[in-house]
Amino acid sequence: MAKAVKLETLVSRLNRSLDIESFSDSSHNGLQVASRSGQVTKVCAGVDATLPFFKAAVEQGADLAIVHHGISWGDSLKHITGLNFEIVSFLLEHNLALWACHLPLDAHLKFGNNAQIASTLGLRKIKPFGAYHGQKIGVQGELASALSFKEMHDLIGKKINLELQAFNLGSERIKKIGIVSGGGSDALPEAIEAKLDLFLTGEPVLWAYNLALQEGINLAFAGHYATEVFGVKALLPLVRQWYRLPVNFIDTKIPL
Repeated sequence: MAKAVKLETLVSRLNRSLDIESFSDSSHNGLQVASRSGQVTKVCAGVDATLPFFKAAVEQGADLAIVHHGISWGDSLKHITGLNFEIVSFLLEHNLALWACHLPLDAHLKFGNNAQIASTLGLRKIKPFGAYHGQKIGVQGELASALSFKEMHDLIGKKINLELQAFNLGSERIKKIGIVSGGGSDALPEAIEAKLDLFLTGEPVLWAYNLALQEGINLAFAGHYATEVFGVKALLPLVRQWYRLPVNFIDTKIPL
């Protein structure tokens, strides 16, 4: 029989490790849906709290789902009807608890999406970057040696997303990089002010391209989903280390 850990114990430890109470966020971070058993024997993680993800987690025997984008945002659960009813009913019926972590999992300097991307790309001198509602949710850092735009493009493609959209609009040699995953284009002006060589984010937006073109800064859109698999993936070894539970990342392969 699989080892069981109290759900309350595990999620409380996650909450503390990610310091979720320190963030003002439209996401209601933490345990969004409890389970009947109140026990955890297997954890599955994914980027988005969707029915396809939950069905895959149940098929794998999970009783706790960890996600970046949860189901409770502002008053999004004001009415438990339609898709909300389907999702909540599915979770309860299959004894699957849901824990979500949005901005804290972008910002964390060890487990966060942006810190993990920086590490994956080999950046050094990491520090917080990308102010969002008074909170730094991204990172900036430096490569050990400057790369050409093509070399940087190939590195991001290999490490993050082969389908990235990157634009050679600035310096021919890239060393200083700012990163804000997902829909992080609002941090582009900060990257320009800091005289960075490249700004890397997820979702492509027209105004960001036009601003980068006029200000002369290299720009990379590597996909919202592709830039936000890193944080939830990083939490799984932590949970396994704490409690020796089986863990798995479910890749729903969203092409956006």
